[in-house]
Amino acid sequence: MAHIVILGGGVGGMSAAYEMQELARPQDTVTVVSNHSYFQFTPSNPWVAVSWRKKEDITLDVEPYLAKKGIKFVGKGAKRVHPEKNQIELEDGSNIAYDYLIIATGPKLAFDEIEGFGPGKNTHSVCHVDHAVDAAKDWETFCKDPGHIVVGAVQGASCYGPAYEFAMIMDTDLRKRRIRSKVPMTFVTAEPYVGHLGLGGVGDSKGMIESILRNRHIKWICNAKVTKVEAGKMHVAEHNDDGTLKKEHTLDFKFSMMLPAFKGIDAVFGIEGLTNPRGFILADPFQRNPKFQNIFSVGVCVAIPPVEPTPVPTGTPKTGFMIESMVTATVHNIRNLLDGKQPDEKATWNAVCLADFGDSGAAFVALPQIPPRNVNWFAQGKWVHLAKIAFEKYFIRKMKKGNTEPVYEKYVMNMLGIKKLH
Repeated sequence: MAHIVILGGGVGGMSAAYEMQELARPQDTVTVVSNHSYFQFTPSNPWVAVSWRKKEDITLDVEPYLAKKGIKFVGKGAKRVHPEKNQIELEDGSNIAYDYLIIATGPKLAFDEIEGFGPGKNTHSVCHVDHAVDAAKDWETFCKDPGHIVVGAVQGASCYGPAYEFAMIMDTDLRKRRIRSKVPMTFVTAEPYVGHLGLGGVGDSKGMIESILRNRHIKWICNAKVTKVEAGKMHVAEHNDDGTLKKEHTLDFKFSMMLPAFKGIDAVFGIEGLTNPRGFILADPFQRNPKFQNIFSVGVCVAIPPVEPTPVPTGTPKTGFMIESMVTATVHNIRNLLDGKQPDEKATWNAVCLADFGDSGAAFVALPQIPPRNVNWFAQGKWVHLAKIAFEKYFIRKMKKGNTEPVYEKYVMNMLGIKKLH
């Protein structure tokens, strides 16, 4: 009998729980440990921030749905993972033992790395649904007395899609309210060019996104480091391609949403052999930690190096399809170990993304994620907006039903007309 613990209840954690339970032996126990009692469909957070969705539209209480599948749930946060003891110390002082651990925590949001940055200070975020709820309150106040918007992603960020999404969604919402003409907007990003996406660009993403920003009257600053944020004032250092300082900007704003850099969560940060210096989980090609070989990891918490050097640090995104493939590889490899075999399944680290722009959208496929690629495709159109709405409903329904089918294989692949994602 083995106890398989999944640390985290997000997209990766919930998917891992359902797939692991289906693949585990009858005598094994699967448990999810999470500091939240609910699952949130994070890709919908930009809609929440402009009140197109409410929190309850994109969240669900996980315990009853897990229980239907025979999966246990512990709704307590992890204080520290103790890999040498095969234990997780919880925030209430109790411990939970495991035979195998799947770390699927997502990241710690590194707002503290920039003075005055983040929710509760001077900028908003759409990384968590509660951040988006708070942003929505200020958005309504802003729309009554509009002004300059600064939006984008700071140095070290690795998830750029939601920044572009939210810029376009705000633009769409302002036009619907017929006040867009009162709102100058500037996109600030650590990327060396718009459309880089932490991937070195995909297809003609640079040209297409530049065109979209121009058509929507959004200015941009690339190779940007945010050095400090004050109330209504952002200090930005723009750099040349060789990394030298090009220009310093002081941007006044009345509303700002900037995505942060990510780190590993405190419960794992600094554990030698488990994490890299940023706290991300080290993993071999089978998603297994090289030192602690009963620990696997999936999703944003996994250590992946940048695709290429950039003048201002940029990270590598982990898109939904990549996370899904990590999950499938992980649970099959744990089953192999339970059967006395060695891991043999590898994740396909391909990037597939649907980005909603409010009334249009963009989709890209990068196979593999790191160039040169077999498929390098980027497209835009209203169909992406409609597809993402449908995908949201499809994925939340999957979480409720405990469906283990690979969503990106069954849904996105068919929608994009791609026969094979591997």
